[in-house]
Amino acid sequence: MAKESRSAGRKRRHDRVRKKITGTNMRPRLNVFRSLEHIYAQIIDDEAGCTLVSASTVDKTLRTELADKSPQEQAKLVGVAIAERAKANGIEMVVFDRGGYPYHGRVKALAEGSREGGLAF
Repeated sequence: MAKESRSAGRKRRHDRVRKKITGTNMRPRLNVFRSLEHIYAQIIDDEAGCTLVSASTVDKTLRTELADKSPQEQAKLVGVAIAERAKANGIEMVVFDRGGYPYHGRVKALAEGSREGGLAF
């Protein structure tokens, strides 16, 4: 039997979690995607099928702040930024979707940053 790739394993875990977690209008889903260099966060209303707020390390508004930071510090700042943008749109409570990634490192830093920014989950 062939060994499953890391990305296929992550996709399988993410699909399993997504069966249980959905974002509603009252409590949207905070989704995290992590690549080798960047981290992306979106707040999604699954009922309407639209992204309400997003932030990432490739945002032009955040790029200058993130220039000389470590990846974990960058993830934390992205979490704070998404929390500020969410609060500006009237979103205070979300459901956290770690995207099949383990809850440590950059994913944990993003979650802690968004909690510090005022999001509740």
